[in-house]
Amino acid sequence: MEMILERLMFTCIGKGHGAPCLPANREDWEKLRREPWLKEMCERIERGDEQLKHRLPVWTPHCAEFKNNHRAIADAVRPLNRLMLDFDEKGHTDEICARLLEQSPLVPLLIEESVRRGTHVLVELPDGMTVDQAQQLMQEATGFEPDAAVKDVSRCIYMVPEDHTKYVSDKLFEVSEDCERKSEPTSDEGCELKSLPTSEAAQEPHTELMFKGIPYTSIIAEWWHRNGGEPAEGERNVKLHKLAVSLRAICDNKKEVLMQVMPRFGLSDVELRSVVDSACKETPKGISKMMQGIVSALEMGISSDEIEDVEAVRAETGVKVNVKALPMGLKESLAGVPVSMHMPVLCGVLPIAAAYADQVMVEYCDGNLQHLGLMSIIRGEQASNKSVVKNAIDVWKRQFDEEDALARKREEEWKERKKGRKANEKAPDDPKVLIRMVPVTVSCSTLLKRFKNAQGHTLYSFGEELDTLRKTNGAGSWSSKYDIYRLSFDKGEWGQDYNSDAAESGVVKVAYNWTMLGTNGALRKCFKSDNIENGLSSRILVAEMPDSSFSKMPKFGRRSAGDEAMIQEAVTRLRAFSGLIDTPRLRKAIEQWVEQKRVEAAKDIDHVKDTYRKRAAVIGFRCGVIFHLLETHPQPLPVRDGSGQTQVKELSTPLPHREGKGESRNCIKFALMMAEYCLSQQIKAFGEALQNQYVDAREECQRYGANHSVFDQLAPTFTLDDLRALKRGYCSESAMRMIISRWMRDGWISKTDRYHWSKVKVNSEK
Repeated sequence: MEMILERLMFTCIGKGHGAPCLPANREDWEKLRREPWLKEMCERIERGDEQLKHRLPVWTPHCAEFKNNHRAIADAVRPLNRLMLDFDEKGHTDEICARLLEQSPLVPLLIEESVRRGTHVLVELPDGMTVDQAQQLMQEATGFEPDAAVKDVSRCIYMVPEDHTKYVSDKLFEVSEDCERKSEPTSDEGCELKSLPTSEAAQEPHTELMFKGIPYTSIIAEWWHRNGGEPAEGERNVKLHKLAVSLRAICDNKKEVLMQVMPRFGLSDVELRSVVDSACKETPKGISKMMQGIVSALEMGISSDEIEDVEAVRAETGVKVNVKALPMGLKESLAGVPVSMHMPVLCGVLPIAAAYADQVMVEYCDGNLQHLGLMSIIRGEQASNKSVVKNAIDVWKRQFDEEDALARKREEEWKERKKGRKANEKAPDDPKVLIRMVPVTVSCSTLLKRFKNAQGHTLYSFGEELDTLRKTNGAGSWSSKYDIYRLSFDKGEWGQDYNSDAAESGVVKVAYNWTMLGTNGALRKCFKSDNIENGLSSRILVAEMPDSSFSKMPKFGRRSAGDEAMIQEAVTRLRAFSGLIDTPRLRKAIEQWVEQKRVEAAKDIDHVKDTYRKRAAVIGFRCGVIFHLLETHPQPLPVRDGSGQTQVKELSTPLPHREGKGESRNCIKFALMMAEYCLSQQIKAFGEALQNQYVDAREECQRYGANHSVFDQLAPTFTLDDLRALKRGYCSESAMRMIISRWMRDGWISKTDRYHWSKVKVNSEK
């Protein structure tokens, strides 16, 4: 009997007030009320975040099924003889519960505290008793007046966490499957809590209508948010008319579409048709600015309030992050993060994501195999909220921390045994523990030891202050660290030999990813003119925090427990991959991008862009591989649990296999975006210093940016003097002749005589 009750559909649950309401059983209802994210949302609403309320899930206490899952009086299929009473007075739930459990005129099925600390009481409605009579009886029994509006069959209430429940009866879930159904409603009055129409179509699967892949229910929910919330008593028709006027622009002015997507709030078909007809009679004005902002925001998975910030970031950095298109792990990393800080957070977490996927090899465009080596520096002035990156990384590194804690404990125990042994006693064997997280200030000797015990894994470091790293590494040690960082990009060999047992000696393959935060001043001190050409600057993914000068304090949200759990799922997924991952579409896209940048650099005679484009392409490619792994379902893989044992990590939220489909379009876009951003930020951070190494023109202290194409500015026939004039003396004679030679080799120009060249492709586009 208990198993039958578990399967009986006694209510309908929707993801929001305007969302489709699907039949649900006891298991569905109880599972949703136990979700950590629901509890967190209700706590935030109680603290004053009213904007979240319209995003809460809802359930219908008066009906167990609606035609096509559309919550409306006219579409009620399985109404229930029940009445939900909503007491708005706050803080009296325990008092009401005690009175009703002691003596109640009606059988209580559920007593719970609402999200705003009012009280919900669900009772059985006896045959022959009207709603008004029941409300009057319950008012006398409790001493409080219930909300008179909550009585029609389509009404819903917001879902609350399990700990809000004061009393629940098993009768709540006892709904017969052959509940009475009627084919015709008698009148609107008869639709309060009586059986309503049905048809065979009610059993057909419901397909939610969408605009540009966005459910209309989500668009409507955002519209309510931007327009003062759902209509209160007395303003229903006015607000529904305004909503219909806004929606018709994205419904092609089709009345039948509006009738399907419009919420009803108790309106009959005739009444809603009147509202729709009135809205469609107005002169069409196209999609409104507000509606365009809502659609754009939902397409990107952000709040509609942030769409202006997105455009500002795009104008400044040249990139726009589509949060909605991001895979698991990366998407949740941006939860609660202001739009202007999306790129710094992404750049901060990608190196640790790559470190987790350290058993993966990929083939690059040039045919060589690579591992996922990434290093990033997040730069910004003091108090520029760089800690937002740390908060995300703290979640990502939990599995490293847990495993390393066990490993370090074993190492400490070994040291204690070694230290406490007797003079003639043999020293205990070194456990050679695997420790993946190392501090950025680690000595070269200790780092070599960690590499030797790495068992083929990648180490990772996170540093909150780049200046601390610079100060704690002396000249010789810092120089060695430069070598290690450079070699780690392509897993090169590094080692040292000492004629002493006190220092670690050996040669190892370097696999070392890291993320560092620092000020612009610290970055300049680390990368000076005397070391800018050593190759490290082109191997680093740089991200810049937004300028916070004279700006208002940014508003941060909090990641829910569900978000953090999803990041852990992403970590498990990355660790489950091993071997060669083939990414042909990604290779082709990156190859085209790097060629496009070569053409731009050649036309501009831009040595800095030509230098940085090559490794920016590699970094973008590796970021794209991580994206691809996170949207692909791997096979379970035995992984170390930190105590020296291995276990198989199963994925609790597997994604569909993408075998045979290759990399997704979103993956390609993400890789190209990261390559573009990496190149622009490297040029912005290091371009001036690198340029000063190429030309003897230290008085040129302008920021490196987009140059006008030198090639396009040349006349159809030109001389070397014309080219020299355009470069204003900042290019050596040999460099100019090399560029002329390359243009001729690429077929852009031909030589007409000893001193003149002619353009073959005046408007060449590669």
